[in-house]
Amino acid sequence: MSVDIYERIVELRRAGRRAALATIVRRIGSTPRKDHAKMLILDDGTSIGSVGGGCVEAAVWEAAQAVMTENRARMVKYEMNDEDAENEGLICGGTVEVFVEPLLPEPTLIILGAGHLGRAISDVAQPLGFRVTVIDDRPSFASPERFPGATVVCQPFECGLSAFSVNSQTFILVVTRGHRHDQIALEHAIQTPARYVGMVGSRRKIGIIVTNLLKKGLSPDLFKKLYAPIGLDIGSETPEEIAISVAAELIAIQKGNHKRTQKQEFVLKLLEQSSD
Repeated sequence: MSVDIYERIVELRRAGRRAALATIVRRIGSTPRKDHAKMLILDDGTSIGSVGGGCVEAAVWEAAQAVMTENRARMVKYEMNDEDAENEGLICGGTVEVFVEPLLPEPTLIILGAGHLGRAISDVAQPLGFRVTVIDDRPSFASPERFPGATVVCQPFECGLSAFSVNSQTFILVVTRGHRHDQIALEHAIQTPARYVGMVGSRRKIGIIVTNLLKKGLSPDLFKKLYAPIGLDIGSETPEEIAISVAAELIAIQKGNHKRTQKQEFVLKLLEQSSD
């Protein structure tokens, strides 16, 4: 059963789903399961494996819901009374301690644009645990040799995203080579369920592109997940410096500690104006 649990964990992370893994770490007295018994609780309420009888697992299941929401592990201590023990076929009750930890989906970073900035971001993001995919329509730029460790796709920006399963743990960066390509890429990226969409460029350029897409009929609500210009404000100038500022922003969003920079606030103000 443990092998099945581990295989299922890999499948869930790749599918962008949350789960919680419960493991017995300590027992005192009589309990239904031995040390290290495991139970995988999925985000749809189903489970695989067992850490004991109904009384223990009900407490663990409830804790798992909080763990998946808070992204924070917790210890569950359950003391089985005589009635609990009798229901489980035991002579007397005992105490069991179960460690319940969150299993987060594997984060994916899709970079739309294979220029110098795209390459720098790919190099920085991969050691941080992101599965990186780079999309560009130029064969000389979209080559595996330029992006070691990343998946490289040579396709037009308007269709490159269609081949991927974008979910709530997907981060998309628009760093193409020009205004027209940026607008095409953003139009498709912003309509996905991605957790984050970022775009490089000046506030003037970003304002023009967002306004154009709003005029095309895209909902203002879609742009609430747009972070532009990308990156934390650290005074970065070179592609390598910008890549570090972007990586820091992605980490902050992952951990729930990010606040939009003053430069990025203008996107929300632009949306407010469009709804007036």
